[in-house]
Amino acid sequence: MKLPRDNKEVWSHHFLGRRDLLKVGALGYLGLNLRDYFQLSNVMASGLNSEPKAKSCIMIWLFGGPSHLDTWDVKGNSGFKPISTNVPGIQISELLPNVAKNMDKLSIIRSMKSESNEHSEGSYYAMTGHLPTTTTRFPSVGSIVAKELGMLNEVPAYVTTSRGRLNCRSAGFISPQYEPLSLTSSDRISSDQEFKVADLTLPGDISIDALESRQSFLKLIDQRYRQLEKNAEFAAVDAYDERALNLIISPSVKKAFDFSQESNKTKEAYGRDKFGQGTLLARRLVEAGCRFVTVDGFDPGGGGGWDSHVNNDKQLKENLVPPLDKALSALLEDLESRGLLESTIVMVMGEFGRTPNINPGRGRDHWGHCWSMALGGGGIKGGQIVGASDERGAYVAERLVTVGDVFATVYKAMGIDWTKTYLGPGRRPIYIANSIGDKQGEPLHELV
Repeated sequence: MKLPRDNKEVWSHHFLGRRDLLKVGALGYLGLNLRDYFQLSNVMASGLNSEPKAKSCIMIWLFGGPSHLDTWDVKGNSGFKPISTNVPGIQISELLPNVAKNMDKLSIIRSMKSESNEHSEGSYYAMTGHLPTTTTRFPSVGSIVAKELGMLNEVPAYVTTSRGRLNCRSAGFISPQYEPLSLTSSDRISSDQEFKVADLTLPGDISIDALESRQSFLKLIDQRYRQLEKNAEFAAVDAYDERALNLIISPSVKKAFDFSQESNKTKEAYGRDKFGQGTLLARRLVEAGCRFVTVDGFDPGGGGGWDSHVNNDKQLKENLVPPLDKALSALLEDLESRGLLESTIVMVMGEFGRTPNINPGRGRDHWGHCWSMALGGGGIKGGQIVGASDERGAYVAERLVTVGDVFATVYKAMGIDWTKTYLGPGRRPIYIANSIGDKQGEPLHELV
């Protein structure tokens, strides 16, 4: 083979130099061949030579856009005081006293930037890394995690606790099998009775044995027809039917949704409201093997959530932050006590932040130019501050971070190749960690 000696770039990227050849010449004494050498070099270069710590992720979704100025990045234009945390030098809002005691488990990004100040667009961007278009439905971060890691213990890989605004949580152009299991308004999240998921619960007069017999009967009926009309669609339908049946009859799934196994003390610690019990359910799901769970701070389909255009301080103090402080601190402590914090990423975010100015209605309006989020667990370093806002919390002063960078950080912690692309419509390559300007997001080196 003639080597392209006149092309230094090709030579350096695709061929071994003399020093490398000398190394390879010595490999025989170690029982290695060239194939082994290249595999080992590739693993070392990729940084994936160690087992990823994170196996699951819980996203606490604060729809409406929480005020970063009154929670994670308190400034002089906030009506609340900053308090010290258990990490020297880090302060957060006085509204989060319980989270402050667990700051060593979380890190705060104070220099997030979004591309939209509108709820639907902002939510879509925050969940997918893309603004919505009329030509492409992009996959959400939860669907990508489900695709890359797959199901574990027959438990759904991706669960969301609300059907509100599901477009931003969908599998997009990838396979429908990575759509989330969505809990509807008819599903009961109650700590006082058995939890039931409507789509996974059989009518009282139908047993599992009867259901399995019915499935066998249906297979016999259309066996002749399918012999004549075999195609890919039937194979897909069979796969979905089997997954649906497995969800209904799986002991692992039933156990995950069984709140009766939790003590009253634990239920109280999370809060006896839908948010608190939804967060407790998230812990039960990741414990059972779920890969990605989205917990809604407030039902996106039933109200404005954190959209504090009017009476911002009153809403935060009386309605919004106390349940978050209670549930989030309980989740972090519970995960740690069960040995799950090292394998579970916790993300706390909305679609954007709030304006540095107070409007005539004593509220704050939408603001995507600079906002904050928190994340930790799953091997992500806690007790860190990434980036900074200016003196009013209006614009990024240091280290601009995009949603794509956050996704890349999560993927790296979970052992997923964050540089990967999927082929979208028209076979266009699309980054799974997409940053502003359709550039590849990068993991935050401060955290992973």
